[in-house]
Amino acid sequence: MRILHFCALILLVAAAAYVYEIKFESTLRAERVAKMRVDVRRERDAIAALRAEWATLDNPARIQSLSRRHLQLRPAEATQFDALQGLPDKPPSLVSPEAADAIAVIIENPDITRTGSVPAKPKKKLEPKTEQKPEQKTDQKAEQR
Repeated sequence: MRILHFCALILLVAAAAYVYEIKFESTLRAERVAKMRVDVRRERDAIAALRAEWATLDNPARIQSLSRRHLQLRPAEATQFDALQGLPDKPPSLVSPEAADAIAVIIENPDITRTGSVPAKPKKKLEPKTEQKPEQKTDQKAEQR
């Protein structure tokens, strides 16, 4: 009977230690979650402040006043425009007209199939198998023995 009481006492002490360990871990995790919530709130506040600053910097009225102050721009006058006859000719084309369109080549030649950088393997022609008569099969087996 005393051994049973002693075993029960040891089990109770072990269970109490395990419960204390679980409580301690849960407390640490709760503190970690609270710290993460504070960090998330701080980051959200920083994002809101940056968005407000961006809205201020991106304000068209502010940009207009800065351009007037720092750039020597003047409005375009009607005398600065020219008729179409006064414009220079179209510059020569830098792309050679003989360059083939890759998609058009594929459409025109559907037999060519390209799979990226892997070259296509040539297709092997299969030779038709001729069935042998049962008599020939038994003859071949007898010859092999």
